[in-house]
Amino acid sequence: MDLLEYQARELFESFDVPVLPGVVATTPAAARDAFGQLDSDVAVVKAQVRAGGRGKAGGVKLVRSADEAETTAAAILDLVIKDLPVDAVMLSPGADIAEEFYFSILLDRTAGSYLAMCSVEGGIDIETLAVERPEALVKVALDPSSGITADVARDIVEQAGFKEADKDAVAAVLQKLWTVFHESDATLVEVNPLVKVAGGAILALDAKVTLDENAEYRHDDWGNYHETSAAVDLERQARELDLNYVKLDGNVGVIGNGAGLVMSTLDVVERAGRDLPGHPKPANFLDIGGGASSTVMANGLRIIMSDPQVKAVLVNVFGGITACNDVAQGIVAALEVLGDEANLPIVVRLDGNAVDVGKAILREANHPLIRVENTMDGAAAAVAKLASERS
Repeated sequence: MDLLEYQARELFESFDVPVLPGVVATTPAAARDAFGQLDSDVAVVKAQVRAGGRGKAGGVKLVRSADEAETTAAAILDLVIKDLPVDAVMLSPGADIAEEFYFSILLDRTAGSYLAMCSVEGGIDIETLAVERPEALVKVALDPSSGITADVARDIVEQAGFKEADKDAVAAVLQKLWTVFHESDATLVEVNPLVKVAGGAILALDAKVTLDENAEYRHDDWGNYHETSAAVDLERQARELDLNYVKLDGNVGVIGNGAGLVMSTLDVVERAGRDLPGHPKPANFLDIGGGASSTVMANGLRIIMSDPQVKAVLVNVFGGITACNDVAQGIVAALEVLGDEANLPIVVRLDGNAVDVGKAILREANHPLIRVENTMDGAAAAVAKLASERS
């Protein structure tokens, strides 16, 4: 579950991570009032959507008066960023930034461990930095049982090359961010930028958090996050249809049969998209199960195609109890039901029980949206390329 920035900021604050005040507004008039509450001559108005690149899309603006806050908020609230409408903005006081850094903790599914990443070059496209200048991004594997101790924090700031005068202050913040990550059952905690302001204080100027929904039973307060989650409607619809569906932050829809196969597919898709423009990655986890009918397949496609972030779909099925001919019929039936609403390319990889029959059904349908690939790697490469081209 991805949090909006203001939710992540509030989470940081609850664990004593140093942040700036923030006031949320859903109307231009409320933004005007929010500016007055901040008691600052300068404020930043930031779109609250679960997407990166807000600044490039015009979703982050500096304002210097209540009037300007109102007109700027009105413009931002009219934006659609990466297919997501902006329903709220957050206003924060301006900061006298001396230096910008980058820090994140994530669950590295490929390595099966936690990973901390840090750079003294923040406020930039970190993915581009990782490709073009990998030496500028320090990566440190973390022991899940101990995380970021004082010694580990000191090692990270040493490797990243922080100035001696800043090392202790930065290390202290890194330890607090580990506490956020661990205690909140997160799979990602990212700050870009982590800044040093005039006077030397270290602040988390941005906040990005993804929570592991499997741990929701341990957190009574997570219901508040669901109420404002863009994934809620899709996940609710999926539950009503008895589909095992989890929304992710990507643009490639994924359907498979069996949790293991779907998880493997997510990894392969993410790897296939790493070097492509836009870095396409999985938009969901959807397991149609071991005995799914063509109706279930059709329902799954309808759910995925309802997600505005999805640009292409991958159906990866190994036929066992679920025969490939049922899957193929389900795909064709779904496209017939969706009609003109179906406008996303679908890459299909079938193997196992009745694979030849399934492929024959797809050939006979000859639908312009369907593309058949014979291997999982080939299918992942094809769907990642399609998603990249359509982003």
